[in-house]
Amino acid sequence: MALSPNVTVSAPPLSGLARRFVANQLLSEEQARESQAKAVRNSRPIVSQLVEDKLIPPSRLAEFASNEFGTPLLDLGSIEPDANTIRELGEKLIRAQHALPLYKRGRKLYLAVSDPTNLQALDEFKFASGFATEAVLVEEDKLAKAIEAAAGAIQASHIGAGDSDLENLTIEAGDEDGPQEKNAGDDEEDAPIIRYVNKVLIDAINRGCSDIHFEPYEKKYRIRYRLDGELKEIASPPVQLAGRFAARLKVMSRLDLAERRVPQDGRIKLKLSASKSIDFRVSTCPTLWGEKVVMRILDSSSAMLGIDALGYEPVQKDHYMKALSKPQGMILVTGPTGSGKTVSLYTGINILNTEDCNISTAEDPAEINLPGINQVNVNPKVGLTFAAALKAFLRQDPDVIMVGEIRDLETAEIAIKAAQTGHLVLSTLHTNDAPQTLTRLLNMGVPAYNVASCVSLIIAQRLARKLCKSCKKPDAVPREELLREGFTEEDVDRPGFAIYKAVGCDQCNNGYKGRTGIYQVMPVTDAISRIIMENGNAIEIADQARREGVADLRRSALKKVIDGATDLTEANRVTSD
Repeated sequence: MALSPNVTVSAPPLSGLARRFVANQLLSEEQARESQAKAVRNSRPIVSQLVEDKLIPPSRLAEFASNEFGTPLLDLGSIEPDANTIRELGEKLIRAQHALPLYKRGRKLYLAVSDPTNLQALDEFKFASGFATEAVLVEEDKLAKAIEAAAGAIQASHIGAGDSDLENLTIEAGDEDGPQEKNAGDDEEDAPIIRYVNKVLIDAINRGCSDIHFEPYEKKYRIRYRLDGELKEIASPPVQLAGRFAARLKVMSRLDLAERRVPQDGRIKLKLSASKSIDFRVSTCPTLWGEKVVMRILDSSSAMLGIDALGYEPVQKDHYMKALSKPQGMILVTGPTGSGKTVSLYTGINILNTEDCNISTAEDPAEINLPGINQVNVNPKVGLTFAAALKAFLRQDPDVIMVGEIRDLETAEIAIKAAQTGHLVLSTLHTNDAPQTLTRLLNMGVPAYNVASCVSLIIAQRLARKLCKSCKKPDAVPREELLREGFTEEDVDRPGFAIYKAVGCDQCNNGYKGRTGIYQVMPVTDAISRIIMENGNAIEIADQARREGVADLRRSALKKVIDGATDLTEANRVTSD
């Protein structure tokens, strides 16, 4: 039946904890109602919502709740929950009630909670365990991590027959002559480890992670994913399995099982279907408590995204495309490790990859496999260095050459020679910005004339996390603070100007989803070439680039903030004044 227009529908009453926050002026009533409504929509405790929205710090929230309700407060990091009790009660109950059993004493079960009004959790655990329950208050952020770790441990020890399809993944070693591994779960003792490792790999691929860390410690084993540039613990299997995890990963990548004293490098190809496969670069390193294994996920589809997906501004894209269209010269991409240099280079290479173009690359190692490209892995142990590979390329009738990194004068000189003799050369350097790249080459010993005449474009870049479009909201920052951060008066006085901040929802990772590039794209113009020839420094080159309209990394980051792609926190993290 339709409601009369004169009938008003009252908002649902605030929960007991939310009322206490409002009464003690920790929250406004509007904030409390909004957080409670979001918590209901997301099917989560209001405490979790308040922490995610950063309205109350977890430590302050726990301290207040402890004083208000008389519940004892415990530092969860100072205690090791009883693994047997956790396994007995199961992952489903722990997640559903957002509570973690700590230990049993006599006929009483002590339960870690972040909300002292969560009486349902006490009842559910009492029913499931047959023990009387008593709540112990802990900080919400620590509880959430502990629940994830406990769930991972349960999965590691109780992977059932329903996951048997995870044994049947086709795994190939990195070397071409390596045998395929099919149905590698025939050994009943190893089958749970095989299924669990495969599940970790598949989950990482599905989440869009870039790296997986398997880390042994004295009393703990943890698995972490790097997602959108941030490491996050996703599981903590029993530490007794550390050796078996390392052995399984080494078998998959055809490394020496008997050698545990020195680092080893390998590669895995995981075939997901007839047309889809993912490569993993595997690195092992001996630590105090066993071998740490780090896997880099190499998804060749990232090079197929196209230049429009990388986040270049229109004028920056035009500079890159113009440099790629030249028959000779050198394009350098610079930035720290993990800044997306490889994807930028491969995107350019993919644009040039046509039937009438001979492209050769020297890499350490080749991260993305592209059909039609002659890719070489350097191997200094046998004398195949970047310089040696470059010399070989010059006898192979190349059109385009890519060098993974210019590390020394010999490599730089051969790359310069190739750029001078009618070849397009692409490479990387580790410098902070584009102007410093030119002075780095000069400091290596490359003559100024060669630098000025051969380098046509330099791209400095960083990767910033993108705001989730579903939950980002405007950020109220005072005008004076915005000006101090580097925004211009023209920016902040523009009609409709707004910047946004991360919030967090069930569709993102703490308010962020994906990453975007922040670039300084600097063509080497005649004016910049003259500064190089006159032994000018990086500051003089940067001033000239600014006069020519080249946005530095800081300005490019602020432009992304203005556009709503990222927030000021991320801009400050990846760039500085």
